[in-house]
Amino acid sequence: MEQNKKTIFSGIQPSGKITLGNYLGALRNWPTFQDTYNAIYSVVDEHAITVRQNPAELRRQTLELYAQLIACGLDPEKSTIFIQSHVPQHAELSWVLNCYTMFGELSRMTQFKDKSAAHADNINGGLFTYPVLMAADILLYQADLVPVGEDQRQHVELARNIAQRFNGVYGEVFAMPEAYIPPVGARVMSLSEPEKKMSKSSENENSYILVMDPPEVIMRKFKRAVTDSEGGIYRSPEKPGVSNLIEIYAAVTGESPEKVEESFSGQGYGAFKPTVGEAVVEALRPIREETERLLKDKASLETLYRQGAEKAAAMAARTLRKVHKKVGFVSR
Repeated sequence: MEQNKKTIFSGIQPSGKITLGNYLGALRNWPTFQDTYNAIYSVVDEHAITVRQNPAELRRQTLELYAQLIACGLDPEKSTIFIQSHVPQHAELSWVLNCYTMFGELSRMTQFKDKSAAHADNINGGLFTYPVLMAADILLYQADLVPVGEDQRQHVELARNIAQRFNGVYGEVFAMPEAYIPPVGARVMSLSEPEKKMSKSSENENSYILVMDPPEVIMRKFKRAVTDSEGGIYRSPEKPGVSNLIEIYAAVTGESPEKVEESFSGQGYGAFKPTVGEAVVEALRPIREETERLLKDKASLETLYRQGAEKAAAMAARTLRKVHKKVGFVSR
């Protein structure tokens, strides 16, 4: 680990389904961090089980997401990429930090309230304390920056509060992490309800594009994308569907939205929608093909995630040893 570089940590839950919105909005930018930061990326499978999971499905989705991260451009030589449950220090530090986190702090977490409402039949202790596990994820690696969306900023603030409280008692043990809201990538909206963000939780599968969707599925979804009856390919608040397609085409081709409007001036939606679909197919093709190649080569993938866990565990162990010594545990 290079001492003069700041450390950046990101965790992503293994839903196994990265949408076009996830990719263009965030993941596409992740490889740029690995040249300027000590970049640490984790597939956070321990976080996933706060909601009931199908075990076989969780295993498959964890491996698929791990492969997708590499296919999106993360380099295991430049970054540390690992599966959270393979590094036991996460759970160990989480318990210690639980004892330095106030009940009232956890009660105020917005996501706990939201998820409790969504999973009223399974409001478990993990759902309540998972922000502490997230704090452990961050603090184990002495992370300086944590790229998050606005909805997760509260959790980084909690990690800072816990670090401050612990440091106040025992001295400078943890670095103080900061939420890093990356420059906004393309904001990709639903293809069927363009006033809403693209989301894989939508019941209408035509509303989102998955990175792993085959070309024919992508083309079908774009041909069904909602536009309007007015015609004319230009951006306007009155034309959310067309505006969304213009933004998507601009994001995957690198053209400016103004240039896209100019290029398709006078053309109809019948020609424009398939053209956007084809551009997306070509942008996602190398990611899908590389993911499939990695998943077929189980031995190589296993080598990569084991090496990633070893690198992560070596860093995590240093922090955990220091924490255990500070709180008074007998050294192993």
